[in-house]
Amino acid sequence: MDNIILQSDDLENQHLNNKTILNIKDLSVDFKTLAGTVNVVRDINFSVNAGETMALVGESGSGKSVTAMSILRLHDEEKVRYSSGSIIFNGEDLLNIDECHIKNVRGSQISMIFQEPMTSLNPTFTVGDQIMEPLLIHKGLSQAAAKKRALDLMELTGIPDPHYRFDAFPHLLSGGQRQRMMIAMALACDPKLLIADEPTTALDVTVQLQILLLLEKLQKEFSMAILMISHDLNLVKRFADHICVMQEGNIVEQNEVDTLFNNPQQAYTIQLLNSEPERMIPEHETITSRIDTELLSAQHLHCQFSVKSGFFRRTSKIINAVDDIHLYLKPGETLGIVGESGSGKSTLGRCLLRLEHCNGEIVFDQQKIDHLAHKQLRPLRKEFQVVFQDPYSSLSPRMSIEQIVGEGLKIHFRHLNKKQRREKIQKTLLEVGLEDDILWRYPHEFSGGQRQRIAIARVVILEPKLILLDEPTSALDVSVQKQVLALLRDLQLRYKMSYLFITHDLKVIEAVAHRVMVMKEGKIIETGVTGELFNSPKEDYTQRLLTASLFK
Repeated sequence: MDNIILQSDDLENQHLNNKTILNIKDLSVDFKTLAGTVNVVRDINFSVNAGETMALVGESGSGKSVTAMSILRLHDEEKVRYSSGSIIFNGEDLLNIDECHIKNVRGSQISMIFQEPMTSLNPTFTVGDQIMEPLLIHKGLSQAAAKKRALDLMELTGIPDPHYRFDAFPHLLSGGQRQRMMIAMALACDPKLLIADEPTTALDVTVQLQILLLLEKLQKEFSMAILMISHDLNLVKRFADHICVMQEGNIVEQNEVDTLFNNPQQAYTIQLLNSEPERMIPEHETITSRIDTELLSAQHLHCQFSVKSGFFRRTSKIINAVDDIHLYLKPGETLGIVGESGSGKSTLGRCLLRLEHCNGEIVFDQQKIDHLAHKQLRPLRKEFQVVFQDPYSSLSPRMSIEQIVGEGLKIHFRHLNKKQRREKIQKTLLEVGLEDDILWRYPHEFSGGQRQRIAIARVVILEPKLILLDEPTSALDVSVQKQVLALLRDLQLRYKMSYLFITHDLKVIEAVAHRVMVMKEGKIIETGVTGELFNSPKEDYTQRLLTASLFK
């Protein structure tokens, strides 16, 4: 793997650690909408030096990603206008060069890691082919050399069994594995500037640490500049040199990281720094000891997937995604499920709700459901619901908010007339902190936090007994994350709902879970009451997870 580091064309520039790679001056960006021109970024000024990490932080909609995408001119040229300013990279203004020139810059001199790898990777090509593409285009490598380099990059970024994964399509990989593929692709041509838009959002804490340490190592080797966009302030504190705080299209404060964290000057910055999740469950609240009945239980749960490779797509490997799992969940309890990417967390959740084929016994509300056909399960679907990680892809863009939130009522509450349904929808929207005048609007008109509240409203309106929360706050900035966690806790107390909470963020689990279950390679490694497990883990793997999270 060391040969990857030694192959950089830019080693000769390592001594230029203080050279300014990127200088953005007085940048203003306007978007053209049906309602007119909207100014989304105003008079942005900052610079990034070789070998330096600059972080852009701020709430959803503050203009961070708009600024980053402007550097590579990734916005639709017909819908965007750069009303003023310049973006100087290596001495030339990227806003004034032609399309052919900017294409040569993209991927070769400036690379970008996007936040959502599933929508960034091409579903019709294998991940191996997609990593090879920039090597073939920008480096002119042969097919054999490009494949070897791609496999080395996959190994370097922590992809298990890279030879098996090379021929896999994106939908066959976990979220963390897809993100590592994106990082391998971005690093392929040894760029001078790496734009990392939430580069570790979909990764568990151990892989986060590995990836960020890897980026640090490559940055030192190549004097690579990094522009990091993140809502994780503790991650920024650990890895960034300078920080810009953005709010509503403006930079409200910028400084060296240590100075800003120790002595913030602006009220908005102080608000962001105080948005870390806190323990929401009192220590004396022990669901396990005071309730004898179980809402959900599983015995000897198994789920297997086959990996296909080669021209004829023959089965080459069997993966035990869920391997002999036993668990239980009590009414009103939150069970946190944590583990590394690919450990089987999401697959287990889907198996428990009969969304994935599996073997074993599943009992829900004192009724065996593992043998039920889909038609028999349909009446029970009302009682167990799912909130997905990415609300933007889980909410239909063609349906209004009223249609989305009220869809389940038409199936499970057929006795309600149109007026009663609308009243129930309005009441639920108010309960999740949204105004009832949004009924006729569409998902794209809302921020990430608002879309997640809509997704929660769609579930809560059915008054389920169990909700599977699959990374419900991973894509949210810290202030919105805290609000959503408080909302979930309030709804749980109000309706006595149980949560299966899947996440890689141990801070979130510590805040909301009564008990924690640690998974590795499809097996339960350790389980226990949250406080006890966090303070005195028994297994080495659990200790490694907790140690990796301490860098936060």
